Amino acid sequence: MNQTLLLVEDDRNLADGLLESLKEAGYHCLYADCASTVAELWPNADLVVLDRQLPEGDSLSYLNNWLQIKHVPVILLTAMVSVSDKVIGLDSGAKDYLTKPFAEEELLARIRLHLRDGAPEMPSSNVVKVGKIIIDLDSREVKQAGDNVTLTRTEFELLVFLAKHAGRVFTRDELLDQVWGYNHYPTTRTVDTHILQLRQKLPGIEIETLRGVGYRMKSA
Repeated sequence: MNQTLLLVEDDRNLADGLLESLKEAGYHCLYADCASTVAELWPNADLVVLDRQLPEGDSLSYLNNWLQIKHVPVILLTAMVSVSDKVIGLDSGAKDYLTKPFAEEELLARIRLHLRDGAPEMPSSNVVKVGKIIIDLDSREVKQAGDNVTLTRTEFELLVFLAKHAGRVFTRDELLDQVWGYNHYPTTRTVDTHILQLRQKLPGIEIETLRGVGYRMKSA
């Protein structure tokens, strides 16, 4: 576990216990007991556990500036239990709110939740990308510049084949053999028709026509 947590808490006894629990859970921990030292530590944190009341006053008055440094999940710790206080805290940019006294197990569970939610999505090994076109082989979805594009089965298969072999030139006969099979389409004109359809549905696609040879999708 490589995540770094920043604990901002002026109650040293509480802080010592929390730091020990967080380290036992496998987190690297940073600590500040006042607002004046938070800004220099904030960029290194993946999540911040923030006491609402600090020696300098309400930490919410600083929160927006700290989030400008780096946007990370913030869990507020506070003795304020009213609904209005919770709403103010969440509206100020905090991701979660935990009232004192609290169970350390609950805090750890909330930390795991928010770190998991904030983790970057891992790209699928079954995704092919060419330029701004993203092809998901599992869901058979095609996106260009974030927009879904509907293709027929054959258009999809042709696009996938060209994308997987971007930069390589294929004759019409080779494309027929690889995508359709000669038993289904005896003429090479169908290749030209489907290339045209792909160009119309995916305006950003870069399929080159090599006269007298065939087609090639440009590599990224």
